[in-house]
Amino acid sequence: MVVLSAKDAIEAAAEAARWAPSLHNTQPWTFSVSGAEISLRADTDRKLRVGDASGRELLIGCGAALFTMRTAMRCEGFEPEVRTLPDPDRPSLLATLRPGAQVPADESVLALGEQIERRRTHRAGFADVPVPDGLIERLVHAAAEEGARLTPVHSPQAVGVIAALTQAAQGVQAQAQRFSLELIRWSRPPGSGRGDGVPAEGYPRQPVRTDPDFPQRDYSGQHDWGAQTGGPAATSVGVVALLTTPGDSRKEWLDAGQALQHVLLQAAAHGVSAAFHTQALEMGLLREFLRNELCSGEQPQMIMRLGVTFDDKESVRRPLSEVMEVRTR
Repeated sequence: MVVLSAKDAIEAAAEAARWAPSLHNTQPWTFSVSGAEISLRADTDRKLRVGDASGRELLIGCGAALFTMRTAMRCEGFEPEVRTLPDPDRPSLLATLRPGAQVPADESVLALGEQIERRRTHRAGFADVPVPDGLIERLVHAAAEEGARLTPVHSPQAVGVIAALTQAAQGVQAQAQRFSLELIRWSRPPGSGRGDGVPAEGYPRQPVRTDPDFPQRDYSGQHDWGAQTGGPAATSVGVVALLTTPGDSRKEWLDAGQALQHVLLQAAAHGVSAAFHTQALEMGLLREFLRNELCSGEQPQMIMRLGVTFDDKESVRRPLSEVMEVRTR
């Protein structure tokens, strides 16, 4: 696709970035356009002060938005010029992008771009359909391109350990009022008109247990919310994978987010969805155990399951007018 100006590429990047994944669909970002440059900023008012006190998961979400902006700009025929964390005195300024050289988008980039608005987070078991080994290898390569490591967990014993850690963390958080209140803030009742948070249609009404069980968060708050499933519930775990980085700096959190979105869009292009389990990573002792015992000393940034689902869910996002400002000189 040929665009008339860099301005079109910038607008396309901001529009696409709205669809990036974030914890509880908090959408913790804002965008600012000045001339031929667009800035990505962290919206710290949307930070989870209990579950994400360090801001790690916030920056992972913003990193996913950054990769989405890069991909959208490439789809519009421009190679993005990116600076991450450009100003130490402005920690909320996470990145700036400018449309660089005009380069026609190839098929692989366009395939990723097509999935930006189609990709959905899954919150249940998967269908009993295998994920091809060749695709897993491509996802590993996609994460490596962004400076992170995606490790599929093949050992049943290791999968059981990760499931047990998830169960333990979910059990602690479910009975802790401070976690529960924070979750309620981002849970949306049926018919809600809000453009953020997790809508009631985004998870099954009856919790679906996998074997081993990877529990989901209780977004319904014990209300009779959730989507009704037609027919037997899918219960396959799918492929468990760990996303890690060598260190645990803010730059590496952004890298992890970019790697995550690259993996998710690549998977979606082949009909594969992801379910996230971040509970254990929000508890310091459990995250450290995972780092030492299953991550070869690297820092775990995401626990996910990859699989096939035939659910067709809608998603919600805030309008561009709420997240972007245009500055005039």
